[in-house]
Amino acid sequence: MNEGSGSSMKPLADLVGKRALVTGASRGIGRAIALELAARGACVAINFLKSEEQAVQVATEIADSGGTVMLVRADVSSKEDVEAMVESVSQKWGGLDIVVSNAAAGGFRDLNDLTPVNFEAVLRSNSAPVVWLAQAAWKHLAAGDSHGKLVAVSSHGSNWAVPHYGAIGASKAALEALVRHLALEFGDRGINFNCVLPGIIATDAIASMPGSEGLIEAASERMMVGKRRLCEQDVSSVVAFLCGEGSDLIQGQTLVIDGGVSIRV
Repeated sequence: MNEGSGSSMKPLADLVGKRALVTGASRGIGRAIALELAARGACVAINFLKSEEQAVQVATEIADSGGTVMLVRADVSSKEDVEAMVESVSQKWGGLDIVVSNAAAGGFRDLNDLTPVNFEAVLRSNSAPVVWLAQAAWKHLAAGDSHGKLVAVSSHGSNWAVPHYGAIGASKAALEALVRHLALEFGDRGINFNCVLPGIIATDAIASMPGSEGLIEAASERMMVGKRRLCEQDVSSVVAFLCGEGSDLIQGQTLVIDGGVSIRV
């Protein structure tokens, strides 16, 4: 088994019949989440904005494996786009059981260089979408016999000070706070709201960050799990757990998946 590729065990079929929407699912962690949910039996709607070719590749992989998939282009920073996207998915499949808010954006810059336009754009892209998704989808998520699930993807910048990451980190901290308050407002309707917080993984997004190679290497050296290295599939398997019935009593939490890096002195 490749020590950096996650489990080689056959995925569970615990999401058969579930209908899922994954934002930013054309690459990186979003791609891994879409593939994992599909492997577990869910119908998966792949959201993308610009990366159409990569989104088609993910959809083809799911379809070739016998899964049910659809593509939906939408800008998740736009409330109107999100509403139209949720309506499109729920109409096609007769409802929606799972939403994964993964899409994110924002340039890497020091706070001293931040402009109002920069800051507002980061918040619109990284924090606001979870609210628009919850508003658009909650009636569908609450309609099923089992709990509906909304899972958001955060990052260590929500509580770490990372170079060139101040605005994005603030947006991720806001994301986690919004998820807790969504749990408060909608939890009694039979919906679980949670976050996952991945460690530093060598995705395309991280690769574009100044000094990324040093950060990845430093994080790998501080992990406390032997020779294992963190990869997208380690995150997607936790997201899949949070989308299943075994997580019904996990509410308003942020689960950290970093091999112990964040607790090490």
